[in-house]
Amino acid sequence: MSTETSVPFLRVSPMHPVDSALLDTLLKEAPIGFAFFTPDFCFQRVNRTLATIYGRSADECYGRTPDDVLPPPDAAEHKRALSAVLAGESVVYSDHHLIGGTPRNPDEERHWALSWFPAYDEGKITGVALIAVDISERHKAELALRRSEERYRALMQASNQIVWAAARDGRVDEDCPEWRALTGQSVEEYLAEGWLAAVHPDDRERVQLAWEDAVEDGTVFEENFRVRHHSGEYRHYRTRAVPLTRDNQVVEWVGTHVDVTATDEVRQLLTQQLQKAAMRTARLQKATADLAEALTVDQVVNVMTEIGSSAVGVYRTAVAQLTPERLKLQLLNDDGIPDVPGAPPREMRLEDLSMMTLAVRESRTIIAGSPEALREVMKDHENTLTYLEHTDERAWIALPMMSAGRPIGALRFSFREPREISEEERTFLEALAGQCALALERAALYEREHNTAEALQKSLLPEELPEVRGIRLGKLYNPGTKYVQVGGDWYDAFRLTDGRVAGVLGDVMGKGIKAATGMSRVRNALRALAFSMPEPADVLTGLDNLFAATESNDQITTLIYFVLDPESGHGTLANAGHLPPLLIPEEGEPRLLETEPSTPLGIPLPREQHKFFVPPGNTMVLYSDGLVENRKRAAGAGLEELVTAASRAPAEVVGDPQKILKYLVERMLAGHDQDDDVTLLAVHVPAT
Repeated sequence: MSTETSVPFLRVSPMHPVDSALLDTLLKEAPIGFAFFTPDFCFQRVNRTLATIYGRSADECYGRTPDDVLPPPDAAEHKRALSAVLAGESVVYSDHHLIGGTPRNPDEERHWALSWFPAYDEGKITGVALIAVDISERHKAELALRRSEERYRALMQASNQIVWAAARDGRVDEDCPEWRALTGQSVEEYLAEGWLAAVHPDDRERVQLAWEDAVEDGTVFEENFRVRHHSGEYRHYRTRAVPLTRDNQVVEWVGTHVDVTATDEVRQLLTQQLQKAAMRTARLQKATADLAEALTVDQVVNVMTEIGSSAVGVYRTAVAQLTPERLKLQLLNDDGIPDVPGAPPREMRLEDLSMMTLAVRESRTIIAGSPEALREVMKDHENTLTYLEHTDERAWIALPMMSAGRPIGALRFSFREPREISEEERTFLEALAGQCALALERAALYEREHNTAEALQKSLLPEELPEVRGIRLGKLYNPGTKYVQVGGDWYDAFRLTDGRVAGVLGDVMGKGIKAATGMSRVRNALRALAFSMPEPADVLTGLDNLFAATESNDQITTLIYFVLDPESGHGTLANAGHLPPLLIPEEGEPRLLETEPSTPLGIPLPREQHKFFVPPGNTMVLYSDGLVENRKRAAGAGLEELVTAASRAPAEVVGDPQKILKYLVERMLAGHDQDDDVTLLAVHVPAT
């Protein structure tokens, strides 16, 4: 007999045998790692997932300490966390991640976050529970973000300018060590008085007034003045700052300081370089911000098209991505390359000759500033000659989009006139290509997660509701917009063995795969509990026990569960922090059923159930918060609008559960952006 089946789980409080069996099965098969330690640091319980992460079997862990099972760094972190919990900490979250596989893929390297919780018996700590959660996808996203930030910092250092920032009102709220190294200001002095404190007294009033005017008007600031160095010497500096705006509002200022003490010729050259550097920095920051807000591949392409046109005067922008087998380039926007004879196809093999395939194959920027230059680059290929006869483009630049040292696609910019691409423009476009590569990877990751979560959620929602004599059931699931992550809404209805019908509608807070998998666990557990002890209060109590043992404290789940006798219309329901059901009569005013909402799942309070009655001709509707609440409407106002909308429903709509749900969704979402999933379940008792 294995450790997982031979060692009893230490409970905080007595549990029903069915609860215990269910909990034991869930912990054994859960996709999270779980272990229980005795006060002397010995493993008392280890599920299969955590044992796989350790690279051990459960039997190899039982009765042993972390020092016996784990490498020294992992063992030391286990002992530190165990000591902290046994010393009185209510919960310990470890910054030390484990790296290991899963039961299905034991050789896979995935990252697991650890949380530690005390277990009590009669007020005393009797052991420590460990939960390991897979955070691999988050870890990958953090690494990508870190790479993006490192590239941005490297770009700023390479510009050889002193870059500074200020708040929207002109206050300096960010340190600038490079400036302080020149002036000798302390951090406190710089944050208190800013760079103006080092300006020559004869120049300070003029410069300060110009700066205040620029801040008030939101216009570019540019001034020459003398600056006192820490040696006591005054040198001439030229400063330029530009406002960064969002939604037509200035959010911050970014500026540069340049020493222009040299001759007039050098000063003029430096001034021109400063202007270009400042504008390039501002454009790149804006491009980075815009790309960071792009969630999908289509949005990334649209942002790149806008940036190319506004920042460099590009005529056309083409974005292409390598196919998974890395043998072809797939054009992501058909209008990026004109559809004329000789043009590259929308799907280009890497061995084909084109600006974009050449940039990817050689991992370098390809420039053709004129038709003659293009002919030279393309070696007078017949397709190129044909293309030049029909296109209105006259200059081109193609750049590889690199990630982790490998190309993932290419950008192609074209111009209507012959053009010499300056070094500044080339640097900007190459940095832009790097940002675009990161944005495309983020967008692809988002779309994969979104599609996975959406498919998982849809697979868990019943396609058809049971047909029950005496009642009619209706359901409606209206997901959020394409760019809103999938949530944890769900509904279910099923027959019980005693002839009654059970129904539930709930919401696992959060978005994406985490919410969808959380919904899956609750749904499956509820069904299992309902067939063994169907009364609503018992089912919710069982779910509370499950949550206390397996779910994190930040996993908030609300639901309303009912059991209905289809012959009489009488039933009972229990509410775990959810919105009240809506009862719509055949004649008369709709009303919200008065039920005690209680608390969300996992909070150890006694559960109550309430009787209700759906008379013939009436319809009871359960719904998620997405129906009544959004960014422009509070839940209280939404509930009032829901009752009003139901009171205006035509008679033929009230008598059909599917029609009344569609009617309510159309009325409640009219004039509002849908920023959350909307889920409804209806029970209609036909008039006799």
